[in-house]
Amino acid sequence: MAERDWYLINDIDSLDTPALVVYPDRVKQNIIMLIGMIDNAERLRPHVKTFKSKEAALLMMAAGITKFKCATIAEAEMLGMCHATDVLLAYQPVGPKLKRFIKLIKAYPDTHFSCLIDNAFAAGEISVSAIGNNMQITVYLDLNIGQNRTGIKPDETALQLYKDCVKLPSIIPVGLHAYDGHIHNPDFEMRKTECDEGFEPVLKLQSAIKEEGFPEPIIIAGGSPTFPIHAKRKAIECSPGTFVYWDKGYETMLSEQPFLPAALVVTRVISKPDETLICLDLGHKSIAAEKELGSRVYFINAPDLIPVSQSEEHLVMDAGKDHSYKVGDVLFGMPYHVCPTVALYERAITIENEHISGEWKNIARDRKITI
Repeated sequence: MAERDWYLINDIDSLDTPALVVYPDRVKQNIIMLIGMIDNAERLRPHVKTFKSKEAALLMMAAGITKFKCATIAEAEMLGMCHATDVLLAYQPVGPKLKRFIKLIKAYPDTHFSCLIDNAFAAGEISVSAIGNNMQITVYLDLNIGQNRTGIKPDETALQLYKDCVKLPSIIPVGLHAYDGHIHNPDFEMRKTECDEGFEPVLKLQSAIKEEGFPEPIIIAGGSPTFPIHAKRKAIECSPGTFVYWDKGYETMLSEQPFLPAALVVTRVISKPDETLICLDLGHKSIAAEKELGSRVYFINAPDLIPVSQSEEHLVMDAGKDHSYKVGDVLFGMPYHVCPTVALYERAITIENEHISGEWKNIARDRKITI
């Protein structure tokens, strides 16, 4: 089979659509490529938001990756179920979420869980909960280095918060979390410049904390766009996530990264409303729809189709006059944003040796597994 036809499924007639399909062999190749892009796999802390399945996590663990990052209690619990060694909840747990986080720590003692803080009130609440449950909780200071979403600016205020956290009983500040998800420049050198400028204050804060007599803080930095940049630094832990499945958005933007598309949406032509239009069973409920209509899905075997409209269960495409598409034709789509697309599916159908081989349950797409 030609490389351009890697996605074909010989028993496609048994697959109902729309469907999310995953190619495990390509997932394994992506994991190997990721490890090859850094000097030590111990510096990898992949984010699990993309794949949301135990099977993909276990493939990473089998390859030597022991640390992970996640954003929800369900994602953290999935990793606990896999007996992952070290899991950062890259979120500041407040209110009921803090109670769930405490229960999570108790339920999965084989996994070391940590979380983020960015203000004194939340740090105090975590400390009180830890004391009340006779445990110590590891925390990282969440830094705002330009995204303006969460975090504290890496200045004297951040230094003071770190020092205050050291004094709080039952929480242990060990590091800094610096996510630069706002940096998306397709030009690598310009992206590197932006990344370096944003990261410089983080290094200064790290030095200031060390000068206060504390152990050198661990730094967890970046996502997929800045991964190759942070990977070249010494001792920094890196947190790419999309690499495992890859998507059209990053394939287009991050041309320097060699990852393979390993997850697709499969759809069928269900109607031909006029001589130029075809309708697919790929609505908002089946593909991430936060981007504009033309940047939601790229059809590998039908790249010339032009999107016209989309609703909950339908995607209308302009195929042009005298097109040859028939009702029942199968199209293979590469999501522009695979992470929220995966969250739309209860399961991913695995394709091996060009045949359906099983399924991976996307259990961490739920808000709750057991906790």
